[in-house]
Amino acid sequence: MAFADNLKQLPPVAHLAALELIDAAGQVAARIENKPGQAGSLAVYAALAAKHGSINVAAAEEGLEIYAEHTADSRANPGKHPNIDRLLAVITSGQGYTARLIPQAA
Repeated sequence: MAFADNLKQLPPVAHLAALELIDAAGQVAARIENKPGQAGSLAVYAALAAKHGSINVAAAEEGLEIYAEHTADSRANPGKHPNIDRLLAVITSGQGYTARLIPQAA
């Protein structure tokens, strides 16, 4: 299935403003915001964190499947898709992230 089709299968993220990825040192390594160009990745990372408890190797492998055609494009063009590059790095290094969900302001 294509990424757009996979995205439709994920839980909605309208209630989220962002998701922060926390590294092993407790530092914010990345922030994925609920805005055009990032909302799809927010949905992917939020679903993976909910299912796996963190962004670990198993979550990263599943994430690459969800990203579908964008995964191949990311491998061919490093840096073009930083959120996919991050999943590839998790698989390579074995070093994952804790996810912190940031709710929309009331």
